[in-house]
Amino acid sequence: MSLDTAEPTPRGFLGWVDKRFPVVRVWNEHFADYYAPKNMGFWSIFGSLALVVLVIQILSGIWLAMSYKPSATDAFASVEYIMRDVEWGWLLRYIHSTGASFFFILIYMHMFRGLMWGSYKKPRELLWIIGVVMYLAMMATAFFGYLLPWGQMSYWGAQVIVNLFAAVPGVGEDLSVWVRGDYVISDATLNRFYAFHFLLPFLLAGLVFLHIVALHRVGSTNPDGIEIKAGPKGNRWSNKAPADGIPFHPYYTVKDTVGVVVFLAIFSLVVFYAPDFGGLFLEAPNFQPADPLKTPEHIAPVWYFTPYYAMLRAVPPIGGSQFPGVVVMFAAILIMFLLPWLDRSPVRSIRYKGLLSKVFLGGFGVSFVVLAYIGLMPSSDLYTLLAQIFTVVYFAFFLLMPIYTKLEKTKPVPERVPE
Repeated sequence: MSLDTAEPTPRGFLGWVDKRFPVVRVWNEHFADYYAPKNMGFWSIFGSLALVVLVIQILSGIWLAMSYKPSATDAFASVEYIMRDVEWGWLLRYIHSTGASFFFILIYMHMFRGLMWGSYKKPRELLWIIGVVMYLAMMATAFFGYLLPWGQMSYWGAQVIVNLFAAVPGVGEDLSVWVRGDYVISDATLNRFYAFHFLLPFLLAGLVFLHIVALHRVGSTNPDGIEIKAGPKGNRWSNKAPADGIPFHPYYTVKDTVGVVVFLAIFSLVVFYAPDFGGLFLEAPNFQPADPLKTPEHIAPVWYFTPYYAMLRAVPPIGGSQFPGVVVMFAAILIMFLLPWLDRSPVRSIRYKGLLSKVFLGGFGVSFVVLAYIGLMPSSDLYTLLAQIFTVVYFAFFLLMPIYTKLEKTKPVPERVPE
């Protein structure tokens, strides 16, 4: 085999390992010889940061699990024991709780970037679908972990969410009992939630692997939505590369490393100086033991669930049943699976789409933030009206997309990535 096509064989210990496991090949395919668009900027960092936080969550979670007791009589006390008596336990707990919120912040930014760049359009439909499945796995992991501190808000928040399953016609009561493992939130519920919360992050890690494999199969998108793989495929030994691509290593590995350092500095400031973040990351009622006989004055889920909680409350019950609200809440998530087929625009990036796409995307972003705020507030007539308005705006972005993306006039897309 000629030198310009053969991979150089490493020597020493690395060579011994490479003969038995393709270390060099994996490194080259996914880093050194993986060509990414040369114009990816600030918005491209959030996927890498989310991967870093996932590792932090898994490692801190394993250490916390060593001292946590999944028992209704001991769970709250074991969390206090971790905070007060386990060496550096307070730091691990705050890292884990802060990491959960930062994980969702990064994923929301990453998904919004996908909406702006059209990262869901052909040939990246499967990549987007895997990403939405990852989002559902994240939400399930966070939901199961929410009960574990066994504080007042954990207990009653889980009570409210689990009771939503009872609204399903016909099988609701049996379904809610199956989820709880009992007729009320109890020791059995805590044990099964703990088991799922421990196992799901590893499933999530597997989905991340599939997401990266799918990404490297179809290539990364960029702010212009232009493919860079139309030219010859990059190869470090034949010295051929896409005209608008650069090797992921060292260019983006260095860039991502700088981003990780800045992110960890911000993350550390929150962990050490504001771990509760004004009650958003850790609610005050959760520092009180769960009391099944005392309902908190205002029950609300943690902030990253509140947009969907606001949608739930926006839909009035029909015949005393909250099932229509439950349908709307789950539809708000599941409709994301259809996005690759809803967008009929001939261009990918929001840069070259028309005014209607920009208005609807802006409205979608505003509606999500406003709904998140409303979900944190006590229910009132004004907040219910606002929730109904912004729920309509949220769904209009998806349901009207086949119309406004097909009717609007788009800008001409350059053949090459602009300098």
